[in-house]
Amino acid sequence: MPLRHHPPGALRRAATAAAAGVLAFAGALALPSTPARADATTSGDVIANLWSYNWDSVAAECTDVLGPNGYGAVWVAPPAESLKQTNYYWWDVYQPYSYDLNGRFGTAAQFASMVDACHDAGVKVYTDAVINHTAAQTGTGYHGTTITNKYDTPDWDPDDYHTSAECNDSDLIIDDWSNLSEIQNCELLGLPDLETEDDDVRSGIAAFLNKQIALGVDGFRVDAAKHMPVTDLNAIRAKLDATTSGAQPYVFQEVYPGSTPAASDYYASGDVLDFTYASRVKSAFQGNVSELESLPSSGVLPPANSVSFVTNHDTERNGLHLSYKDGDTYRLANVFQLAYKWSTPTVYSGFEFSSSDQAPPNSGGFVTDTNCSNGWYCLQRDTAITGMVKWHNAVGSQAVANWATKSSSVIGFGRGSGGYIALNNGSSAATYTFATGMADGTYANVIDNGASTVTVSGGNASLTIPAKSAVAFYDGEFTPCDTCQDPDGGTSTVTATFNEYASTTSGQDVYVVGSIAALGGWDTSKGVKLSSSGYPVWSGAVSVPVNTSFEYKYVKKNASGNVTWESNANRSATTTTSAIALNNSWNLANAGATDVTFNVTATTDWGTNVYVVGSIPALGSWNTADAIPLSSASYPTWSRSVIVPKNTAFEYKYLKEDGSGNVTWESGSNRSYTTGSASGYTTSGSWT
Repeated sequence: MPLRHHPPGALRRAATAAAAGVLAFAGALALPSTPARADATTSGDVIANLWSYNWDSVAAECTDVLGPNGYGAVWVAPPAESLKQTNYYWWDVYQPYSYDLNGRFGTAAQFASMVDACHDAGVKVYTDAVINHTAAQTGTGYHGTTITNKYDTPDWDPDDYHTSAECNDSDLIIDDWSNLSEIQNCELLGLPDLETEDDDVRSGIAAFLNKQIALGVDGFRVDAAKHMPVTDLNAIRAKLDATTSGAQPYVFQEVYPGSTPAASDYYASGDVLDFTYASRVKSAFQGNVSELESLPSSGVLPPANSVSFVTNHDTERNGLHLSYKDGDTYRLANVFQLAYKWSTPTVYSGFEFSSSDQAPPNSGGFVTDTNCSNGWYCLQRDTAITGMVKWHNAVGSQAVANWATKSSSVIGFGRGSGGYIALNNGSSAATYTFATGMADGTYANVIDNGASTVTVSGGNASLTIPAKSAVAFYDGEFTPCDTCQDPDGGTSTVTATFNEYASTTSGQDVYVVGSIAALGGWDTSKGVKLSSSGYPVWSGAVSVPVNTSFEYKYVKKNASGNVTWESNANRSATTTTSAIALNNSWNLANAGATDVTFNVTATTDWGTNVYVVGSIPALGSWNTADAIPLSSASYPTWSRSVIVPKNTAFEYKYLKEDGSGNVTWESGSNRSYTTGSASGYTTSGSWT
């Protein structure tokens, strides 16, 4: 049997980036003859808060939805390893166990690939930084870290935490919420409070954040910022590296309302999430929307120092703000946020829940892929929201103008002469004429994805606004969204997961390209980049239209941009309304391929994995660097379905590889197998 050993590290390549294709602009609506503004699909400042999405799903969303529709950034869940307890509650991730980036939402390699994919789509990445505290509960984390003393973790020793002497409270718990010393030196809900006034602690926190910055992270939402003094936050911030773009990391902070400290105390250390803004918006949309005209004088934070939101993962559960359970009212409040000129807006996307602690959709606690159905509510994909992101980008910094209050439920306003919106919070359609301040012409209604148009004559527009909806249009070319859907699962797209066996040389990556816009329309510059985290199997999830037939192929690209196509005929697939997985092997056409599931019972030490390698190219041609990784989901049985040629005899063997890259072959002779012309073959055995 040929043995081709490689030095440690050559056996597995690091993950690069997940899906990176962009949508074609075919079908863009020609609008007024006046000069168009900058393309509104170019990323602006809108932040998509994809709360509890796993890294592969964030990557796919950046590629398929956020980038093509002009979102400026994505705000993702805390990436640190966290508590893993039996109920898998959502708040596990706010109890850090270690600063390892292998956690509930995916591996460190998948995290890095996600950042790359979002950057490829023109979207910045902000992570949730849980740096005030560590976990209150002992146990085991999502990457195997075991904690038996909550004041002794892989990153911190007991003297790195505040004690009762510094807290001035014997039980160490925050009891007096008017006492600034307690709020910033005692424990929030029993979470060990880091001594952030200590320079070693500051350096340790900065090192954790810099590790993310080195991977491309652009900024941080600081969790529980009010429990840390501004002096400490500024000292940590001073230790942060510049981002890969050369800018300083963007910082925005959670300062929950209360008597002390005030949100304004934190302007020196970054922007502040505006809870009052969300409260005022809720009050207006549950009452009289005309009140929104006086929003700037209603106690909201200054726009230069704040980030706005309609809801977040805490306030949608405690009833403080609106949530997806408010239906079209919630959607319309988000439309208003994107239209009104104020601070940086965020669009929240999470999962549906029946109890406040409920876990996100998961498998053994690890969050499963988001397909915007089966428990996920994806507001960021709603056509009204994607349309308003483009509207927001197109009007830029123009001031609110031509405000009109037609009733307690109907308002309209423009942004200079760049765009106009009319909102109807009532229960029936309403028709009014609005002075828009815009040039005469015909414009696309972005709320319905351009399905209807608006005519402006003499600066006026007569609009019929559906109940609980809006009509909005802007001066410029509008590109409809072709990956959008109803946020509660009425889907027009479905997830297709592409898995391709392909060995590559250093610097090469694998892409999938095909006949539909989601796969680049055969344009290799718009193909979807696959992740090498399971090398030599390259994988990526793409949102493709439901009930659609398409053709596709895989290509390899090197660092110089040179493209190598597969030599076989185009592959074909047809979607229904369910997710699909397409498993392929380089240069092996679908018509000549079958699948063999390899099962081997093998016990391993922690960090050791099992692979299959064999005599044919689909099994690596005995090259250990191209061996197929098997799944340990049914440990001690390791399994994987592999695409191989039909009517073919081959030999194979299993091997183990430890974390240092050391390879151990099973003993005995090579195994053998012969495929026929059918599909669904299986071979099972035990390690020898």
